[in-house]
Amino acid sequence: MARVVLAGLAVVTAQLFAATSAFAGELPTACSYLSGYVKAQAPGPKFLASFPTVKSGPLQSTAFLYDNAVAAIALVACGKPKEAAQIGDAILAALDRDRYWHDGRLRNGYLAGPVDPGPVKLAGWWDVKQSMWVEDRYQVGGDNGNMAWAILALLALDRATGDHKYRDGAIRIGGWIKQWRSKIAPGGFTGGTFAHEPHPILENWKSTEHNTDLTAAFTGLAGATGDKSWMVEARAAQKFVRAMWEQRCGCFAVGTTEDGRTRNLYLALDAQTWPLLAIPDAATRYKTAMAPTSLRDGDGFAYSEAKEGLWTEGTAQVALLLELSGHNDEAESFMKAVTAMRAPDGSYYAASTRELPTGFMSETDPTQPRQYFHIAHLAAASWAAIAQERYNPFTGSKSLP
Repeated sequence: MARVVLAGLAVVTAQLFAATSAFAGELPTACSYLSGYVKAQAPGPKFLASFPTVKSGPLQSTAFLYDNAVAAIALVACGKPKEAAQIGDAILAALDRDRYWHDGRLRNGYLAGPVDPGPVKLAGWWDVKQSMWVEDRYQVGGDNGNMAWAILALLALDRATGDHKYRDGAIRIGGWIKQWRSKIAPGGFTGGTFAHEPHPILENWKSTEHNTDLTAAFTGLAGATGDKSWMVEARAAQKFVRAMWEQRCGCFAVGTTEDGRTRNLYLALDAQTWPLLAIPDAATRYKTAMAPTSLRDGDGFAYSEAKEGLWTEGTAQVALLLELSGHNDEAESFMKAVTAMRAPDGSYYAASTRELPTGFMSETDPTQPRQYFHIAHLAAASWAAIAQERYNPFTGSKSLP
């Protein structure tokens, strides 16, 4: 399932749409860009803006948890643990100083910038039509998949720094997620929560992508703590992912519908590639999901069967999987496509086209599609760095599980 709500940015993207620089080869590496992005801001705990060029609307100054977790992992992969720790410290601050929750959960999004004393700020914007300050209901909710990525980021920092405060934070998040293990076949974990406190909506759908993330996160917790009870949770998530395999198409279903049982057979790229990066022997057992030809678009891959353009981070994910599987020539080809998505400042565009559909609708406004755009995106740069460093974020190593 998509991790971000991207809707209603036609005006912004029309202003920002530009051809990729012809001098992409002269630009800094993705690692250098990310390191510079952190260093350009005030020292101390901070969240990074997911879409730094957006100046108005729901995405202005929004720091999505997933994007920041992937950025922290990328910086560890790049050999920049001090920069990564500034994001990790912001995640720990959010755990300790939410304005309402104090139970181990995190929000989907925060306000970008330094984390000041007091409650950690959430993103929002001034709505001219309503003449009021508003917050996006997705951003204030908490997807379990996003929190799994926070666990992976904190465990990466635990390994890189030896400071167990990161491991302890990861344990707290894992403890919150455990309660969402479903008793409805085929098991696994439900989506999380949506909308504001004190009574958010419970998401009963299940995601192949989320359960893949949780497989890796719980496995990582077992390894970091020596507590094998985490493997009970890891196996539950992994069982769900394996149950989503469709022999008919040689692909993974994206998850289930709201009843938690009925398969959603829509085809999305990350639901294909992530299980192969995260689950032992999956790259061998589910080979046909490695580089799904039905999702090819131009020189790379689209987000989903909706097509209509190259998805930068997804193409980098395929390249990483191919690299770690020994298919170096194919990987290099797709990395060239990723490199072509660099902007003149060294950042990476989220998509090759002005509006890249995901095939899903916005939860906040179901009349609006969720899309990626041809604008600078933190996760795109982070996955480019991860692929360039041949680092598997699910295992914390340069190999498949």
